[in-house]
Amino acid sequence: MRAIPAEAPPEARRLLASLAHAVVVLEPGLRISWINPAAETYFGQSQRRVSGKPLFDVVQFADSRLAKMLSDFETPVSAREVVIVHKGRGAMRVDVSVAPVADHAGWQILSIHDKTGSDALGEDSGVADNAVLRGPEIMAHEIKNPLAGIRGAAQLLARRLDDRDRPLTDLITGEVDRIAMLIERMQKLSRRTPNPVEPCNLHLAARRAIDVLQAADEEGSLRIEEEFDPSLPAVLGNADALVQVLINLLSNAQEACGGTPGGRIVLRTRFASGLQLHATDTGRSVRLPIEIRVSDSGPGVDPAMREHIFEPFVTSKSSGQGLGLPLVRKLIRDMSGRISHERDEATGWTHFRVHLPLAQETQRRSHRRRETA
Repeated sequence: MRAIPAEAPPEARRLLASLAHAVVVLEPGLRISWINPAAETYFGQSQRRVSGKPLFDVVQFADSRLAKMLSDFETPVSAREVVIVHKGRGAMRVDVSVAPVADHAGWQILSIHDKTGSDALGEDSGVADNAVLRGPEIMAHEIKNPLAGIRGAAQLLARRLDDRDRPLTDLITGEVDRIAMLIERMQKLSRRTPNPVEPCNLHLAARRAIDVLQAADEEGSLRIEEEFDPSLPAVLGNADALVQVLINLLSNAQEACGGTPGGRIVLRTRFASGLQLHATDTGRSVRLPIEIRVSDSGPGVDPAMREHIFEPFVTSKSSGQGLGLPLVRKLIRDMSGRISHERDEATGWTHFRVHLPLAQETQRRSHRRRETA
């Protein structure tokens, strides 16, 4: 094995720039001296734009005690699950740590770990979801059989009724079908065996989802703007699951824009380097560089519900069941991907981002593991 030549260690700024979470270097007076690229992405502002600004002009802490503690530049501070507010993204739940810079009085390093994003990327165990969703898997058979009997009886009864009373039997069969559909979706959520994965063309799945939605749009009013990167390689996934995910997300975007004059829906694909995930099944770090983003200019989700939209039975729709987004999250997790939600109040857009692994890289790792074995 060839020895790696010794090199000088990288400078501190280059190390900070390589971190995946936001880092802010504060000069005396809590003014921003420098931010790393992750902080530029997080704040939606460049280093040049925020340099020299007071920290609290860029971000506000909901707990005034934390803001006061930052003023004591000699004391390290670490806080979990705190709420911060900054322009463009609204309120976010984060972990924060602040440390003084040795031998530089008044200088501090602030790091921000976005809890909303990490939860959406699946760092939670999902145990609670599984506990909630196990019941339908066990009881589905016992429930579906009586439902089939009720539906059949209603259809027989309808033949003996006149036109005036027939809407009552139609109501019965319609409600039975709705309950059966609910049980079927719950079964999909509780299924432990994931769909098989293979190299997939992301854009073929996207266009198939768009075709399905436009075919069902009787008014012909659905317009989806495509911003595709044609150079993207194949992703590791399940083609049918990808189509289902995009149909759900695009349908939600269509409903969100329904009452908005000039509402827009944009479907975008791009290469987003740097995002990684700790894969619990293999214990290895898996890169998720392919991003699918579904954006709409509708009013967005109620702020009180934004942290819970991927949980079962959470919905703002009067006729909704709250199972669409939990099913989307499960399908994406089965493909080793992750999904996140973001509301940009400054521009009035809602974004759902799906990140997936590259098929080629995953195959190379599997091949190397087989060679090692």
